[in-house]
Amino acid sequence: MSHDIIGDIHGHADRLEALLQALGYRRLNGAWRHPARTAVFVGDLIDRGPGQLRTLELVRAMIDAGSARAVMGNHELNAIAWATPHADIEGDHLRTRMGPKGEKNRHQHAAFLSEVGADTPEHRAWIDWFYQLPLWIEESSFRVVHACWSPGHAAVLKSHLGDQGRLTPGDIDAASRPGSAIHDAVDTLLKGVEVELPGGATFTDKDGHVRNAIRTRWWDPQLVSLGEAYIGPSGIVLPDGDIPPDSRIEEPDRPTFIGHYWFDPEGPPAPASRRVACVDYSVAKGGPLVSYRFDGAPALSAAHFVAV
Repeated sequence: MSHDIIGDIHGHADRLEALLQALGYRRLNGAWRHPARTAVFVGDLIDRGPGQLRTLELVRAMIDAGSARAVMGNHELNAIAWATPHADIEGDHLRTRMGPKGEKNRHQHAAFLSEVGADTPEHRAWIDWFYQLPLWIEESSFRVVHACWSPGHAAVLKSHLGDQGRLTPGDIDAASRPGSAIHDAVDTLLKGVEVELPGGATFTDKDGHVRNAIRTRWWDPQLVSLGEAYIGPSGIVLPDGDIPPDSRIEEPDRPTFIGHYWFDPEGPPAPASRRVACVDYSVAKGGPLVSYRFDGAPALSAAHFVAV
């Protein structure tokens, strides 16, 4: 029952080692271990930071040693799609490498590719390893998923993938095609709920990209208006309107841990709601790397966060 839920690392290996030390883990026989606890990584191990391979090798060694578990993040999913040829577009891939969008995708993925080498055997080996990461971890007392626990979308994936929730190479095509049930389910669990803005409204996100949809604070079903439910860069003026009923998520039935959302690093870490804790506090933008020490208590508490 003793787990340390660790947030998005994005290749910041030095910060990860410092956090593990602060949590009482020590390197033994090639892997970081704790005598009484297990680490659980919420995904987004790669992209952005200066220690891509160090991060991956550290996490893989812990998983192999039984001292850690991990779920897939949207960056691992994107990496798989970037490396998978498109069946319908000759020379391209499921996450496009062509045109302006391809340039944006390559830029986001550049730190990982610079260390593994694009389309090398080492690159392929890590893509194969990403397939081993489940989309969620679900225990009787807690749950871990990268961005959003949507029971309806999870049910679609469980009926297709089974309780282990691991994608196969045969699934990645459907998971990359908007409109398919598999795509919509994977997209929601790994990227969260997005609601298109009415009237053609747009805004610019943290990376300078113009967007016409907002991410929502799905973990609080009482937030109904676009302005209340919005999560993202401050100072954004949104049109009036409510979240559509089919985009609202019921409150989780147990403690649920997520990453993904780049929470404000200026404030001390705290639960997002009574049953949801986010452990992503923007390490890739200079924020702390954060963990939640979970020992089975159904009530979440700010006292259980550790940040370095």
